[in-house]
Amino acid sequence: MKKLLAEFIGTMWLVLGGCGSAVLAAGVPDIGIGLVGVSLAFGLTVLTMAYAVGHISGGHFNPAVTLGLWAGGRFNASEIVPYIVAQCLGAIAGAAVLYQIVSGTPGGIDFSGPGAFATNFYEAPVYHGKAFCASSAFLVEFFMTFFFLIVILGATHKNANGKFAGIAIGLALTLIHLISIPVTNTSVNPARSLSQAVFYTPAFDQLWLFWAAPILGAIVAGFTYKFMAPNRD
Repeated sequence: MKKLLAEFIGTMWLVLGGCGSAVLAAGVPDIGIGLVGVSLAFGLTVLTMAYAVGHISGGHFNPAVTLGLWAGGRFNASEIVPYIVAQCLGAIAGAAVLYQIVSGTPGGIDFSGPGAFATNFYEAPVYHGKAFCASSAFLVEFFMTFFFLIVILGATHKNANGKFAGIAIGLALTLIHLISIPVTNTSVNPARSLSQAVFYTPAFDQLWLFWAAPILGAIVAGFTYKFMAPNRD
């Protein structure tokens, strides 16, 4: 139960910090944090929670990470479903808090169209009029998650310097967002995608991709890293 609570809290913070920065702070005139700020915010949520509760649950905060660690031989299959449930509930709780904050703004915040409420998307010209097709979105989500898991598995390998794992993982997530926000608004985390779609339901139409691509990329990365560097080495 303590592990599941840690995953709940960690994933809630990821949504509040990452999606909250996108919804509340990215577009503020003159002082808005923009793409770079949102990317950094997502990285900081993982970095801070990795050190805060990572020693309790392993600090997954992401169903794709849980499945990737299982594929890499680092996680028990019997714990997969409880972890994913806790992550999804934590993400939805974070989105619920964010939704209440937004709802308390006089006049509200723009809450329509692709990318609304920090939802993920494809085939929509949200950034500079460029729309990426479903295959492009799938590729970017697959490979960004693949490399995210490679970093996680490498940084937490028993032969690595584990004290700096949280920094490497947080910076990797920052880099991933810098690359892929213009393509999909960056998921690499099915729980994060689900939580925002709950409060902006049109996003459910494309939600399948933001579960399938990250999970597949993570599992492939897990088996790949396990082949390259078994944890027993």
